[in-house]
Amino acid sequence: MERISIDALRDRVDGALTDIAQAPTLEALAALKASLVGKQGEIIGLRRQLGQFDPEDRKVFGQVLNDHMAAIGQALEARQAFLEIERDNVVLAAERLDLTLPARKPARGSLHPLTETLEQILDVLCGLGYEIVRGVEVESEWFNFDALNAPEDHPSRGLTDTIYVHEFDTAQTREDGTTPMLMRPQTSPMQIRTMLDREPPLAVAIPGRVYRQDTPDATHVPVFHQIEGLTIGTDISMADLFGTLTAFARTQVGDKTRFRFRPHYFPFTEPSVELDAWIEDPSHPDGGKWVEMLGAGMVHPNVLRNGGIDPEQWQGFAFGIGIERTAMVRYGVPDLRLFADNDLRLLHSFA
Repeated sequence: MERISIDALRDRVDGALTDIAQAPTLEALAALKASLVGKQGEIIGLRRQLGQFDPEDRKVFGQVLNDHMAAIGQALEARQAFLEIERDNVVLAAERLDLTLPARKPARGSLHPLTETLEQILDVLCGLGYEIVRGVEVESEWFNFDALNAPEDHPSRGLTDTIYVHEFDTAQTREDGTTPMLMRPQTSPMQIRTMLDREPPLAVAIPGRVYRQDTPDATHVPVFHQIEGLTIGTDISMADLFGTLTAFARTQVGDKTRFRFRPHYFPFTEPSVELDAWIEDPSHPDGGKWVEMLGAGMVHPNVLRNGGIDPEQWQGFAFGIGIERTAMVRYGVPDLRLFADNDLRLLHSFA
């Protein structure tokens, strides 16, 4: 490096101070600092020239150089502090929360139509004096079929209708004194459990999920919900059953809806009926169709005996309400599968 004079040194330092003051970013300032006071920087190169001066000039040059190095160091620190504050202000401005804006309101939810229907049915039944009880979803074959008077050759006991939890040999299983376990196809087993656990008179409503080997279509799904109703007392008749079901149906789908009681067969009730509701459908040739809402009947004497109740002294009726079917009629939903599709367009319509 060519030997520099004191005046030239002052000029270079003044230029360096100007460059430092004009450094636009922290990155540019770091590069400038390395070029001035780094190991290979200009100031270090000037310090190496001190040996070329006479002793008197070396002292003067060294003092001037030290003073200017101190000035450059102070300028670098001041500019770095300024740029850091400027950088932080930019970040804070970008992350700043405008508390003057109104808060974002969460989307308003609603009960699922099946949940709402279930709760309203239970409200009606509780208003009629029923107590809510619940049972297990994995049940024994005895509580599901034997105790409910279902013969061994009844179609509902086959693998095409009922979901058993393991493979088994029916004859061998019963010979061993055990009973197959299955996913309950109805909430009716709680009839027996309730009668064995309590003394009559009684009136209970039993809500829950049930399972069947059904192929999904517009009116059938393999997993659905029921409410079983059971009333045991003295002098209970079909008139009491009709009155209870009519009161229930009118509260759910309105007084103007047409209903009909149709004779049917259930092994656990005798006599038995089904309650149908008329759903208007302009696309249907008849302008609508009958949809089954529930099955019911007077509790069979054999079922009362299996529940430890004397049928000569006590009578009762039972009914099974399909929650999906009731919601279908109530809201005019044409396909039961829509309730399980999780389509927000359908759910928003009930908000």
